[in-house]
Amino acid sequence: MAVDVEVLQALIDEKLTPLVKKIDEEAYYAEDFLVALGRAGFFHSSQKDEHKILLDELTIVQETAKVCMTTAFCLWCHLAALTYIRKTKNKQLRAEILPLLESGELLGATGLSNPMKFYADLEKLHLSAERVNGGYLVNGILPAVSNLADNHWFGAVAYNGEKEVMLFVNTDNPQITLKEKIHFLGVNGSATYTCKFDNVFVTDDYVVAQDASGFVDMIRPTFVLYQIPLGFGVIESSIIGIEKVKAKQNGCNEYLQIQADELAQKLQQLEDSLETLVQSDETDLQAICQLRLQTVYATLAAVQANMLHNGSAGYIVGSAPSRKLREAYFFANLTPTVRQLEKMTKVLKVAE
Repeated sequence: MAVDVEVLQALIDEKLTPLVKKIDEEAYYAEDFLVALGRAGFFHSSQKDEHKILLDELTIVQETAKVCMTTAFCLWCHLAALTYIRKTKNKQLRAEILPLLESGELLGATGLSNPMKFYADLEKLHLSAERVNGGYLVNGILPAVSNLADNHWFGAVAYNGEKEVMLFVNTDNPQITLKEKIHFLGVNGSATYTCKFDNVFVTDDYVVAQDASGFVDMIRPTFVLYQIPLGFGVIESSIIGIEKVKAKQNGCNEYLQIQADELAQKLQQLEDSLETLVQSDETDLQAICQLRLQTVYATLAAVQANMLHNGSAGYIVGSAPSRKLREAYFFANLTPTVRQLEKMTKVLKVAE
């Protein structure tokens, strides 16, 4: 059974659409919407194969991003956390946490922005883990982890002296200090925090992977794949925005170089490519990164076209076109960023 789009749309209309301006302008975190998705069963994975899980959850991200990409980004964070727990070999961790994440009783985050850059040879790893009896003592600072609040869980990768280990930690740990970051150009409602670890004890029960490098290699394709419909939703909403002002100034917009039908055709091509990747039996990181990169540039083109079609109305503070513009620039800077993707796609291609 496919995603019940009517039920999903009803949840969006009730718990997200009325809050979009508050999310954008007051850094409001739409936690209740994410919880509602879980309670409605949208994260349940039982009796589904991996293709079905991906296609359903990609649809949820895209439909959410059409209305609010900030919240869709938070949704992506939660899906990333779900991926960690679905893929871990730690059966106890999976049995304890997965049902709570899928039901919306708990919400999760990624914590892998720094590790993803580390494994792409762009940054040093910010966390260290000292092996002690029954677990690890973790120290260091993660500059930015999104989708966090009380009793939220997120992944963390730390160097233990020999290799990297991946852990699952809770924001309620008294040795973790959170400092909110809200001075972004956009997506201030993403519940983003700097996370300082001060001798945080993580028991072996919450070790996602003793070999983080191998685990990240395994989950990276899904991690990136879930980001792609963030752009799709923004493109789709930009097309709608362009169509709304079609008759503006006696139809003068028809002379602009980029039109809605061109954007719609490009979006369809990208959507078809995504479905082909998901249905493929082989995970092709090169192809996924290439599609993610194409989606970034298509999204940037769509929001710019939306601004031009809307004219001065788009430049009013709080306007939908200006919000979409800022969302698109965040999407371009979301790890893996556009510059990281440019490097990854070229390095991976050379390595083939």
